[in-house]
Amino acid sequence: MPIEQAGASGSLSFLDLEFSALSFDAVLADIAARARRSGFSYIVTPNVDHVVKLRAKAGGSAAHAAFSKAYDAAALRLCDSRILAGLAALFAIRLPVVPGSDLTAAIFRNLLGPGDRVAIIGGNTRTIVRLATLYPDVSFVQHIPPMGMLSQPVAMKAAEDFVCAQDTGIILFATGAPQSEILAHRCLERSEASGVGLCIGASIDFLLGDQNRAPKWMQRLGLEWAHRLASNPARLWRRYLVEGPRIFLIVAQWWWIRRKKRVPTA
Repeated sequence: MPIEQAGASGSLSFLDLEFSALSFDAVLADIAARARRSGFSYIVTPNVDHVVKLRAKAGGSAAHAAFSKAYDAAALRLCDSRILAGLAALFAIRLPVVPGSDLTAAIFRNLLGPGDRVAIIGGNTRTIVRLATLYPDVSFVQHIPPMGMLSQPVAMKAAEDFVCAQDTGIILFATGAPQSEILAHRCLERSEASGVGLCIGASIDFLLGDQNRAPKWMQRLGLEWAHRLASNPARLWRRYLVEGPRIFLIVAQWWWIRRKKRVPTA
């Protein structure tokens, strides 16, 4: 089976999603360039959970439609899952894995310096205090939306207004999927927004040590999900044991449809 090459847009198609074909270092360079541009763009980090949500049977809901639109409008879709990359490899599609947690740490380590300003959507009242201790040369601003923001139009508007009022190169959306992606898309539709947004899930928790990453050997084997499940089974059992395995059915359906399209009809 020939290895699928990136298209002219620099993307690789898998499960009807266009994934970025950029390497980790190239993604960092892209973020640095976007942070200096006028206007606003944002980056999403698809993993198994996101793909399952995008393919959910509740596809007629307003939130599902908004999540899909947010994914379609993202500047980059970075594969954040070695499981997805492994499944893609079965079809000779080589997806570069760019974990959101590693990317967030690299941004703080390599891109930010004296005078830089970062906006954070999410976290708690201690988040920017602790970040400022770790990165004293960087300025932080933060907005903490309420739980269930998607169902609260006033709260969504307040978060949008906060992002649009900031003169920051980098905005970290840390309210979880699909809230972060939908909020980023709504900011894209407003001309006042600027900088580059990253929908980063729990990356700040890892950065601050509130959650521990899996050992490197588990990451390499695609077993980080097992480590996270063991760390917080009460919250994550459904995601990893009920919803996550649906990815195999999704891949099988995608393969079957793809195969049928390639079979000539009589």
